[in-house]
Amino acid sequence: LVRMKFLQLLSRKPGKLEMLFQIPFCQKQFPYMCLATSTCLYSKKKKVNSYEHVDQEKYKNLVYSVTSYKTSAQTPQTILEEDNLLYGPPDKHRPPVKAETKIPKNWIPLINPNKRTPLPNSDSNIPMKIALQKTKMPSVTRILQQTLSPQQTFYLERWKQKMILELGKDGFAEYTKNLFLQGELFHAALESIFMSEEMATKEQREDVDVSGYLSSVQHVLKDISEVKALESAVQHGTLQYLGLVDCVAKYRGQLCVIDWKTSEKPKPSLKNTFDNPLQVAAYIGAINHDANYDFQVSCGLIVIAYKNGSPAHPHFMGPDLCSQYWNKWLLRLEEYMDRN
Repeated sequence: LVRMKFLQLLSRKPGKLEMLFQIPFCQKQFPYMCLATSTCLYSKKKKVNSYEHVDQEKYKNLVYSVTSYKTSAQTPQTILEEDNLLYGPPDKHRPPVKAETKIPKNWIPLINPNKRTPLPNSDSNIPMKIALQKTKMPSVTRILQQTLSPQQTFYLERWKQKMILELGKDGFAEYTKNLFLQGELFHAALESIFMSEEMATKEQREDVDVSGYLSSVQHVLKDISEVKALESAVQHGTLQYLGLVDCVAKYRGQLCVIDWKTSEKPKPSLKNTFDNPLQVAAYIGAINHDANYDFQVSCGLIVIAYKNGSPAHPHFMGPDLCSQYWNKWLLRLEEYMDRN
C-alpha cells in the first residue's frame, strides 16, 4: 500500500523528484528502495544479442549448429567419421597369417598297412640287436644335420664360437669328445641293466662317472617293460634311409621307440629337445617298414638325463604327435634328397 501511494505521487509530480526524497517517511523506511526503483525504471539498458550482427548466410551452418543444440552434437558415430576423415581408417591389429602346412611330395604312412603283426610270443624275451651295416643310405643323424634351418645353424655356430673362446680349440675338441664318451657309456650302462647284467665293466666305472645319469633315470626305468630292441639298426627300404635305435620297449603299457639323451641344461618341455622328435619319428617309420621287425610302433619317448642326478624329464609322444613329426621328417628328407 505504501509503495502504491509512492508511485502515485511520483507519477503526478515527476518534476519534483528531489522533494520526494525529503519526505521523512520514505527517508526513514525506504531510502534505498526508492532510489533503486526509479533507477531501474529509467536507466536500465536493453541487452544486445551479438548474434544479430553475424552474417547469417556466410556462417549459416555454424550458426545453426551453435543455436540448435543445447548439448554437444557429437556422437560416437560422428567422432569416428571425423577421425576417418582426418587420419584415415583405424589400423586394426590383425593376427599373423599362419603359414600353409607343406605336404610331402612322396608321402608314405607312418604305420605300414601291409605289415601283419604276429601274436605275442612269450618265448622271445631277448631284445633284438641288429648290427648297423655300411651302405650308401644316409643316416637319420646325417640328414637332420645337413638340413638345419638358417636359425638353427646360426645358434649352433654362435654356441660353438663361445665355447672355443672359453676353452680354446683343443679344449673344445676335448669337451665334445668327453660328451660323446659319456653318452656312449650311459647307453652301455642302460643296455647292461636291460640285459640283466648287474655288473658294468670296470672300464665304464673308471673312465667316466655315469652314476649321476643312472640316478637321474631311475624313476623312468620303473615304468619300462618288455624291451624288444636295444642299440639295433633300422632302415626304410622305400625312403632309403637308416639309423640306430636306442631302445624299443613298453612305457606305461604302450610300445615306444625310446631315445636316451644326456644334457647339462634342463629340458623340461618337448620343444627344448630341438630335432629329437623328428629323429624318433624317423626311427618309428623305419621299424614299421623294416621286415626284420615283426611288430609296429606308434608312440615315442625322449628321456633327458642329467649328470648331477636330478630327475630326468621324460617326453612322451602319442600317435597323433608322432604323425605330425613324421610329416616334418618327410619334408626334411625330401630337402636332403633334392640337395644330393
